[in-house]
Amino acid sequence: MLINKLKQKLPINFIRQKLSDQFIRNIGWMGLAELIPRIFRLGVTIVLARFLNSYDYGLVAIVMTVNEFARVFMELGISAKIIQADQKELEEICQSAYWLNWIIFPAVFLTQIIAAFPISWFYGNSQVILPICVSAIPYLIFPISNIQYSLILRENRLKIIALHNTIYTSGSYLLSAILAVFGLGMWAIVLPWVLVAPLGVLICLIYHPWRPTKKFTTKHWHEIFDFGKNFLGINLLRTLRNNLDYLIVGRFLGVKELGMYFFGFNAGLGISLSIINAVTSPILPHLCGARSQKFQLQKAYLSSLKTITFIIVPWVIFQSSLAPLYVPIIFGQKWITAIPILILICLSAIPRPFAEAGSQLLVAIGKPDIDLRWNVMFTFLFACALLVGVQWEAVGVATSVLLVHLICLPVFTVWVTNYVFSK
Repeated sequence: MLINKLKQKLPINFIRQKLSDQFIRNIGWMGLAELIPRIFRLGVTIVLARFLNSYDYGLVAIVMTVNEFARVFMELGISAKIIQADQKELEEICQSAYWLNWIIFPAVFLTQIIAAFPISWFYGNSQVILPICVSAIPYLIFPISNIQYSLILRENRLKIIALHNTIYTSGSYLLSAILAVFGLGMWAIVLPWVLVAPLGVLICLIYHPWRPTKKFTTKHWHEIFDFGKNFLGINLLRTLRNNLDYLIVGRFLGVKELGMYFFGFNAGLGISLSIINAVTSPILPHLCGARSQKFQLQKAYLSSLKTITFIIVPWVIFQSSLAPLYVPIIFGQKWITAIPILILICLSAIPRPFAEAGSQLLVAIGKPDIDLRWNVMFTFLFACALLVGVQWEAVGVATSVLLVHLICLPVFTVWVTNYVFSK
């Protein structure tokens, strides 16, 4: 009897209970999927920092920015619709979405190739044209497995998503390091995106049995577009915010200064964003599974916020405080000038996952239009802050990024929480 009472008081029972929670387990799998690539990424970042200069980093930043915008138009809320759809209409939506993907992805491929030329004019650099065109090639094979990926996510099988992301990203990083050592410059980052893409497609096909069974159909396209229009706007604005600093720094300060800023961003926030992604990726399926009862939805949402608090905040503070020590030792003396940028950008990661949880809550209750209106307002404020900060060069831009996130995102998170649960 006494032994049983002692066992009940032991922390191991609490831990065991927590580990039994699906949301926590999903975070564990996604965390593992981020940890392993982070080890590879740390190694490749060190290699790239040694073999690439700030000008190469600037060119890479331009190509990556273009790809980020292209991915927005590939999604159109299709995955979110599949996750959110009722079981009785799921199969028909998947069939329709499959054929819709074969319209969207090739269109994005052609658009990116055409856009390469005005983009090179915008930055005054013709060297980015060919890499932008080459990096669009994977869009031609992604429709093969996009539905399977969404269904795996809907089914909360994040163990498979973790496996997919780990193999895909780790393979890309390893290949980047090898190509950088052989002196391929910016191509060391561009080519792996193309070469590893078929591997990600193959994993999805292996781990989910869904296959298209009907002929070409446009049924549910209107429903998907109607649901996804808000997602398109939200993701477009979010991508614009995520890359607006690159656009402004590259345009007003030059490619070399952009490379220095891009290094500071990736060496700092790049690592933190991976952890944030591991924590926030399971939130939408977690909330959708509890939305039928408001009490359970509130419990799931608040649990997500607590998890974010205990994981993200300590990590970001720890990483930013050690930046002056590890940057010159690990990456080299030439990147010392990027340390202030790294610290400022890294600290801006603290409020981001809380706002992401708020956005996912609005999606779970079927209110993505509210999230869209918020994103319009926040993007406008963000752009104004960056245009002011660029007057003080890259450090001024980084300071603006930090301030606008620390001020605006907590306000949004609190408002969403009160809006959904106040009654």
